[in-house]
Amino acid sequence: MITTPITEAYVRGVAELEPTARGVRLHRLPAWVREQFPDGQLLAMEAQPAGARLVLRTTAMMVELVSHPTRVAYRGAYRARGCFDFYVDGAFVARDVLDGGDTVMVDLQTGSTAYEPGESHTTVLRDLPEGDKTVELWLPHNEGLELVALRTDAPAEPVVETRPRWVHHGSSISHGSNAVAPSETWVAVAARRADVDLVNLGLGGSALVDPFLARVVRDTEADVISVKLGINVVNLDAMRLRAFVPAVHGFLDTIRDGHPDTPMLLVSPIFCGIHEATPGPGSFDPTTLGTAQVTFVATGNPAEVAQGRLTLEVIRRELASLVERRSGDANLHYLDGRALYGPQDAEELPLPDALHPGPEAHVLMGERFAELAFGEGGVFGFAARGGER
Repeated sequence: MITTPITEAYVRGVAELEPTARGVRLHRLPAWVREQFPDGQLLAMEAQPAGARLVLRTTAMMVELVSHPTRVAYRGAYRARGCFDFYVDGAFVARDVLDGGDTVMVDLQTGSTAYEPGESHTTVLRDLPEGDKTVELWLPHNEGLELVALRTDAPAEPVVETRPRWVHHGSSISHGSNAVAPSETWVAVAARRADVDLVNLGLGGSALVDPFLARVVRDTEADVISVKLGINVVNLDAMRLRAFVPAVHGFLDTIRDGHPDTPMLLVSPIFCGIHEATPGPGSFDPTTLGTAQVTFVATGNPAEVAQGRLTLEVIRRELASLVERRSGDANLHYLDGRALYGPQDAEELPLPDALHPGPEAHVLMGERFAELAFGEGGVFGFAARGGER
């Protein structure tokens, strides 16, 4: 077997590869962000390589990848393990579910954490088609990951990316919470349907209109950009109306400093019954802890909306109005998130935990976004046609 050093030339959708004693750790946010704001939630989420892929060109019939995952688990709440999805020349061929690795165990009732070390994981893909081919491994979207070793039974080389690049920022829904696999998060489904190069900056619990995230998007190469804001601001009760609207203006202004003319889509939250008319903060429903499905509840007072407390209904109204007031920016567009997942969808495909879409809904949302944004007449439609407007 031939061991190929894992360098940035082979990994897409991440900002940096950090050398470690084992190999390289993947980061979706650059070091300056992690140093400037070392928030535990943000650091855990950015180290999970949602949307990232390991891509190589090879004649090999066997590919072996050694990795070391780090997962966050919750005592009393089931959480599925991450996995690898394998594609050969664009066609799905296999899925490998992780085992081993390190675990950070969180007790939802006390807030305490415990660290449990484990062994590395080895993934083997055998009996690949003969001849030259592109092998693409979608990396786990819901566990931190170190890549330890890449081995093949024939030489491997990186693939030069020529597709248009889509940069997306959003919350845990964009990150992929409740999706069954890394290539089946709604963002990944949309990217695969549109055949674009994805950079997914969906960060669980961390889409909070942070200025440093706007700077990251500003400094990232992009042919099209989408920003999905609102649910985290509500369920963390992070802002009032007076602060939220100027913050979004500033967020967009910063992105425009680096991408003055890039097509950009501002997306409001999908339908979420608990927060439509009820402010945050959101919380775990204590009666569901230890059951097969932990759910969320909204704990705010709807009567306080008049004093500036935020709900999803308020967020959508304000984001739509904000885009109208920025009408001088012909490349800024608005998409109501309920076009991706609305009240009728909630009846047919309910949110399993009352907050995040389930696997079927992720696929539905991805297909709808691909059609609405990248399809014929969509604001990103030129990208799906090879970047020609």
